[in-house]
Amino acid sequence: MKNYDIKLHVQGLSQFVDDITVPDEMLYAAVFTVPASHGIMTKLNVQKASELPGVSGVFTYRDIPGENQIGHVIHDEPLFAENEFHYEGQPLALIVAKDKRTANRALKLIELDYALLPAVYDPRVAFANGSIIGQERIFSCGNIEEAWTKCKYVFSNKVESGAQEHLYLETQGAAAYPLEGNRIKVFSSTQSPSSVQKTVADVLGVSLNQVEVDVVRIGGGFGGKEDQANAWAAMCALATNKLNKPVKLILPRHTDMRITGKRHPYSSDFKIGLDENLKIIAWEVTYYQNAGAYADLSTPILERTMFHSTNSYFIPNVKAKGISCRTNLPPNTAFRGFGGPQAMFVIESAIYEAASRLNIPAKLIQERNLIRQDQTFPYGMQAKSNNSIQCWNIASEEYNIKEKIQQLDIFNQIHSDLKKGIALMPVCFGISFTNTMLNQAGALVHVYNDGSISISTGAIEMGQGVNAKIRKVAAAVFSVSEERIRIESTNTSRIANISPTAASTGADLNGNATRLACNEILKRLLQVIPGFLNENPDNHYEIKNEVVFHNGKPTNLSWNELIGKAYCDRVSLSAHAFYATPDIFFDRTREKGTPFAYHVNGTAIIEVTLDCIRGNFEIDAVEVIHDTGNTFAPAIDLGQAEGGIVQGLGWMTMEEILHSDKGKLLTSTLSTYKVPDIFAIPKRIKVRFLEADKSPDGIFGAKAIGEPPFMYAIGVYFAVMNAMRAAQPDLTIKYSAPVTNEKILMMLNGMF
Repeated sequence: MKNYDIKLHVQGLSQFVDDITVPDEMLYAAVFTVPASHGIMTKLNVQKASELPGVSGVFTYRDIPGENQIGHVIHDEPLFAENEFHYEGQPLALIVAKDKRTANRALKLIELDYALLPAVYDPRVAFANGSIIGQERIFSCGNIEEAWTKCKYVFSNKVESGAQEHLYLETQGAAAYPLEGNRIKVFSSTQSPSSVQKTVADVLGVSLNQVEVDVVRIGGGFGGKEDQANAWAAMCALATNKLNKPVKLILPRHTDMRITGKRHPYSSDFKIGLDENLKIIAWEVTYYQNAGAYADLSTPILERTMFHSTNSYFIPNVKAKGISCRTNLPPNTAFRGFGGPQAMFVIESAIYEAASRLNIPAKLIQERNLIRQDQTFPYGMQAKSNNSIQCWNIASEEYNIKEKIQQLDIFNQIHSDLKKGIALMPVCFGISFTNTMLNQAGALVHVYNDGSISISTGAIEMGQGVNAKIRKVAAAVFSVSEERIRIESTNTSRIANISPTAASTGADLNGNATRLACNEILKRLLQVIPGFLNENPDNHYEIKNEVVFHNGKPTNLSWNELIGKAYCDRVSLSAHAFYATPDIFFDRTREKGTPFAYHVNGTAIIEVTLDCIRGNFEIDAVEVIHDTGNTFAPAIDLGQAEGGIVQGLGWMTMEEILHSDKGKLLTSTLSTYKVPDIFAIPKRIKVRFLEADKSPDGIFGAKAIGEPPFMYAIGVYFAVMNAMRAAQPDLTIKYSAPVTNEKILMMLNGMF
């Protein structure tokens, strides 16, 4: 895989925000945060800190010239708390000094007094108190009340899914530089440069064209830098505005983990009804989303949960209710899957509950209810180009599910302390921003007169390989070597109104915009070629492997010569193009529409071996059939699939976020927060891409890859449950993820 970014990474040459060359007058910032969950400030004295030698300034909400507001979807979050604070770690002040050490020393000189107020950490308690964000949402279809009367089997239970730390390699950070005319340039570790631009402009009280945001690349994001990068950029810009000096703020790892939001924990209630043929004919679910103290992206994340409430299944009667509950935790935010994994875990738990109570394998219920071509999701969209059943059948056949189950049964019969479990996990994930407005992108392409090519888009490279895919797009359109092509930094002065690199849309949106811009330049070149060759303009011309072909035969005109002649002939070698995903919409007054360009399908088979004495387990295999459409970057897609699976396994099995009864994060270091390492990953991961129809809206017919594989890992939970039930057939299951070793031991011993 020829990937420019990977080459730089392994040489240690990749530049991130903290690597950018700094001027001698650079100042360094540190954030003062509140040490309690909820209260009223009675004193905030920064005088001693500001008088410390080397300190250039201390800034609070009183120093903001514009709005003290960073809420993006709902304007409810201040940059700095004013009087009342709502979570431990909420920023109160920014210290700027000549170096990091001085800034950190000054933090200890700030005097803070406050009166505590009651704090709430449980979303159900918040809901009971009427503390919710936005409005309750209900997605429904059919007649749920009538459907219950037709059900032979009805089961209900409760499901808990935990938070998850993003743990990006590069922590949150930004640097701001003063420019002439009171303009500011911000280097930010963000997935959304335009969000940073708008937040900075609002805080400073200036127009958007006064703020330039530049992103070379970021060291991982996973959604955690979609909105939560805004605050640190705004703080740097505020200090730069006040001091007319460049200012940098890089959060230490411990601070980043302590004060930033996580994946949303959910507490959910379900009720599922089946007929005598195991068809699910009624599904009712209520999601209590733990949003944290402010909205952030909670409401669109909850909406995505609603969209995926039925996962890969067709259910004719549905009532899904979602409630975003305000608690006194840091505002939770986007994370890979954007609310989809939480929904899928609930429906899979419901199916497992029904299967357990009926004493049948869950896969029987799963298989009989997979959505078919042209059947309808609860939100009104038909399942077009749907490969759910095909992926299920191929996975079952190629990975020999019958033989696996036979071998598992034999193993469990002859082992008393070790038990194996197996589970299947189908996935159906919609691709597009559910906010239709965001499904747009621009690209600016320059072909220089030496034949080299420069491309600017709104895509953010964060390790997922989007730049490599865009480079492949341009190389394919022009039929030139990828070595000719440079992907520029993402900059709001070159590309305006940038949608976040999120929702698995980065390659689709920006790749299609790049394709359109390259095609425009190519069209101009093909029009002038006949004049350069003194040939009939009605003949057929094309460029293949950097050579001009005439009626299928190579000419003496190379790419470099063509570009040189075109330049001399005053042909424009630059193009800006715009792409908007066609035919998508969603009517929130009816909760119906076609919000997605397409769906990604797949099926995973997961096997585990459980030590019933110790409570630990090994993941023997994760084997997947995944629909990538017509992938044109299989190595990149495979890496994304494997990485997503492992990250999902962490969420399901070990990444447990814990708080004290006073809201203090207890898992705020890498010694207290466990993520998958080389010893925890599956012994075998195999991902085979389905040879399926091209996606009409994916770039070159390929389908998005970033988020869908994460959901395959949900199956590990039920593989572990099956292993536990092999040891104790009458085991009472409590659906609570992650399924840590401690929970397993407690469940096996009737203590959980």
